[in-house]
Amino acid sequence: MASRLRPGDPAPEFELPDQHGRSVRLGDLRGRKVLLYFYPVAFSEGCTRQSCAIRDHRSGLKDLGIDVLGVSPDPVEKQREFDGRYRLGFPLLADVDHVVAERYGVWTEYPYNGQLVLGVHRSSFLVDEEGRIEHAWSPVLAEETVPKALAALAPAQQAGGQREGSPRRSVQE
Repeated sequence: MASRLRPGDPAPEFELPDQHGRSVRLGDLRGRKVLLYFYPVAFSEGCTRQSCAIRDHRSGLKDLGIDVLGVSPDPVEKQREFDGRYRLGFPLLADVDHVVAERYGVWTEYPYNGQLVLGVHRSSFLVDEEGRIEHAWSPVLAEETVPKALAALAPAQQAGGQREGSPRRSVQE
């Protein structure tokens, strides 16, 4: 397992299929901020609450120039079903071999129902326009993902919002 990422660290590059089988590369979003969140398994109570909260704030995040990428070890088909049932509307990436989760330091042993399990420890990262970790929340509670991201973005908004000349390209468009 890789060590935990900290603000200022380069965000590990990756390429994974989304719920439609399309390849998504973090590097393609250079010039934009990305809320990258890792969730253990689609359809679980916590992961559903987390993903639906992000969905419910998606237009506000998009207005702030933030793209959203969800990552779990679920296969493409399960990601597609999860997106379809809850109409999430943003890329859900299939990290079935947990290589990306390992690079981000979120594939780990953690207590679950009184036992130690190996899997994705719910975490989220705000990646800046240059591809560096701006904020890292690991672990993070399902209901804290959106409030923590919005709180981290508040100082930038007060200072004038998006930088002039930042591209507006988005994987959600």
